[in-house]
Amino acid sequence: MKSSLLSSLLLAAGLLVASAAPASSQKRSAQTGNGSLPWFTVVNKTMVVQTGATTKTLEKDVTLPNGSRVEYQTQSVVLANGTRVRMKEGDLLSLNGELIQKSPANVAPPADATASVVPVANSVANVMPAPAAPVAAPVAAPVAAAFSYHSEVPVNGKLRGVVELGASGFNMFIIRVDDKRNWKMEKSEFGNSLVMENMATEEDVRAGLKSYIGKMLDFGVPGRDIHFVVSSGAALSENTRRITRGLEALKYVVTTVTPEREGALGLRAALPEAYAKKGFVMDMGSANSKISWYVDGQPRVQDTFGSKYYEKNVDDATVAAAVKAKAAQVPANLRGICFIIGGVPYELAKAVRQGQETYTVLKAPTEYPQLSGAKIKSGLNIYQALAEATGCQQFVFGYDTNFTIGYLLSL
Repeated sequence: MKSSLLSSLLLAAGLLVASAAPASSQKRSAQTGNGSLPWFTVVNKTMVVQTGATTKTLEKDVTLPNGSRVEYQTQSVVLANGTRVRMKEGDLLSLNGELIQKSPANVAPPADATASVVPVANSVANVMPAPAAPVAAPVAAPVAAAFSYHSEVPVNGKLRGVVELGASGFNMFIIRVDDKRNWKMEKSEFGNSLVMENMATEEDVRAGLKSYIGKMLDFGVPGRDIHFVVSSGAALSENTRRITRGLEALKYVVTTVTPEREGALGLRAALPEAYAKKGFVMDMGSANSKISWYVDGQPRVQDTFGSKYYEKNVDDATVAAAVKAKAAQVPANLRGICFIIGGVPYELAKAVRQGQETYTVLKAPTEYPQLSGAKIKSGLNIYQALAEATGCQQFVFGYDTNFTIGYLLSL
């Protein structure tokens, strides 16, 4: 049933171009490469769906019926047991989650692996039958040591919700926070908005915001504890007034933040108290990036280019120089660790995440050759400049942190 549903979705997306074969002939069809079933593979460092002689670029992550997840940006498959496998040119992955590798012998198996893979011939188009004796599933390449910090759990906390109106879309967060400002993420939802591209009407905006409001109310957030915050990047858009009008029609108040306040709020949410005297924060947004730290308990914020600077035709060298100038102001005693948040850092963390850890230590900016796209490339340039200017060796991404969380904590 799930396989049929996935095939239907792929068909609707234009990724499945031939009808599926009957169950009894699926394996034979796949091995003969007659185009009856689609296979995921990597061609020229790009994840594609191949159906016979037809190839289509994969443009979103796909979850298979057996629980495995195909990640198009990292050209990886996260198996049902949590193992991440980087697919190479010539590797194949079927709709039912069967991974066939071109040369898996050079990868070590995990201790508790139960899945198996089989080798294939060098030609993707001519898949050879599987050998009788399977070999163990590979594991991901080693990454930096895990960051084991755990924050205090809120006691008798109350629910608060916020919708972030950002330069790249709407995001919703619900946290539980107590009187000591200990907090825990209870629910998050990320979405894209056509408002910033001039493709949404005021009714579209109102409907989308009503949906978020309804979800928060259903979760148990009191109406008085639902908040709306416009990021400094989104505030630059002339379309922001559509959002404001939509909310005002629903009798809600919208708070617009400056880059300086956004950086201070991000600092409050992302930097654990235990690291306040030895670390700093980078919030890499689409429109701007904020570098922040504490001096005598007071926030200091420097803002610079965001990861979409390429849209303004600014060259990499100019951005790198600007980032280095701002990052150089971080006090030397606070450069031991950087907590980094934002859209591009999320993609970098996701590429090396182990399971469902709360924090991921990023690799060096030069160690992400598998990621592509203008925004990623620009973000890596900012990351590289930050690392060079500060000499910081540990960059930690927190999955639950966001400047709007800092806003809720400041209430």
